[in-house]
Amino acid sequence: MSHPLLDFAPEVAQAIQDRRPLVALESTIISHGMPYPQNVETAREVESLIRLAGAVPATIAVIGGRLKAGLSDDELEILGTDKSVQKISVRDLPMTVATGGHGATTVATTMRIAALAGIRVFATGGTGGVHRGAGQTFDISADLMELARTPVAVVSAGVKSILDISLTLEYLETQGVPVIGFGAAGFPAFYSRESGFAAPLVAESALAVARALFAQWSLSLPGRTAGGALIANPIPQEAEIGRAEIDPVIEQALADMAAQGIKGKDTTPYLLGRIVEITGGRSLTANIALVKNNAVVAAQIAAELRALETAHENGD
Repeated sequence: MSHPLLDFAPEVAQAIQDRRPLVALESTIISHGMPYPQNVETAREVESLIRLAGAVPATIAVIGGRLKAGLSDDELEILGTDKSVQKISVRDLPMTVATGGHGATTVATTMRIAALAGIRVFATGGTGGVHRGAGQTFDISADLMELARTPVAVVSAGVKSILDISLTLEYLETQGVPVIGFGAAGFPAFYSRESGFAAPLVAESALAVARALFAQWSLSLPGRTAGGALIANPIPQEAEIGRAEIDPVIEQALADMAAQGIKGKDTTPYLLGRIVEITGGRSLTANIALVKNNAVVAAQIAAELRALETAHENGD
């Protein structure tokens, strides 16, 4: 029985009925991560790539106070153009629903709604993490806590390079979240294939990731979930902006943000937008490339996971 506040797009509802693999997609990247019309165009292209890879896309959002698993073209346009659409994390979700508002979901909120919809695999650009200076600000993304308690695998290009990657990896280890490098021993940093930190775990194929996820979720304790997993998939090499080039840009963007006194949930949209300005749009091109790459890998993992689940159900 589905949640009474949750609506499924026809394509998603049919996929659930047919037990086809599904991939969740966030919507903050549409409303707050890219300018129009690239945001809507990219969202449609990413959905098409997932279909071509053998899975069904389910873009997650809140429209008119309703949780959405899968969006119509009109709903995508609302997210891409309507300035009233709020960026909502888990803390904001109840109020957005109660007031009948529109909400673009962060990684944490997308995970929560995907889990309600029974979707196990989610593709995004980069996850949140521990912000630089968190020792004074205590600014730690809700994405990390959601990864610890919600059984959804998140495929991303690591964590955003504007964050403190070392502390983010330490936090995930403390919370028991598997961090799996996809085909790479180094942990990626969004625009860059290497962050200078090793990936705690490595899997060389979608099947290997699916087997790890299947094992993880079968090991959950009675009355508890085994949480999620972070699948760190490096940006394609041809789209990469190396650390030596992007790090000074990030430092400038951080300094500009501090000078303007921007804090809280406005930090990431500001920084990503400022980095686009400083790089003359190159970072946006990289962002689009990595999102598409993550979507394809997520579809492959979802297909392998569905095959494992089916075999288990059939006693194979």
